[in-house]
Amino acid sequence: MIQRIQTLWLLAAAVILLGLFVFPFVSFIDLVGLGKQIYVTGIYSSNNNESVRESTSIALAIYAGIVTIIPLLIVFQYKNRKRQVLFIMVEIVLVVLLGIWMWSTAHTTLDVISQRLQTGNIGVGFFLLPVAIIFLGMAIGGIRKDEKLIKSADRLR
Repeated sequence: MIQRIQTLWLLAAAVILLGLFVFPFVSFIDLVGLGKQIYVTGIYSSNNNESVRESTSIALAIYAGIVTIIPLLIVFQYKNRKRQVLFIMVEIVLVVLLGIWMWSTAHTTLDVISQRLQTGNIGVGFFLLPVAIIFLGMAIGGIRKDEKLIKSADRLR
């Protein structure tokens, strides 16, 4: 059952969420004129084309790591499809909470320098979350399709 389509959707969601560690979710220019980027791991500034970490966000990084690993664990729940759907629903809620935490972090960081979160500041990291939610939804669709197929096969017996 691991070779089902929902496995691909769950793996795709995990890879997309792993991108949170690679891409910033906010980029801005501070009062001094330095370019800064906010990742889930912390705030980085560009200094002579070199990234320098200014502060770390360990709790956010750990939470993002857990949210990234959960789809991989859901793949191995293939024997109980109802539990698998439940875990995917919980994962969607956790991704939404991660998005709220990321927005709150960005808002707090930008308020310190009297800036607002604008469309020009938003990085790729924010856009990864809805894509991951779409993949998780597609995994639920694949699981329900499997459930329907198994029920129809049981009727034939």
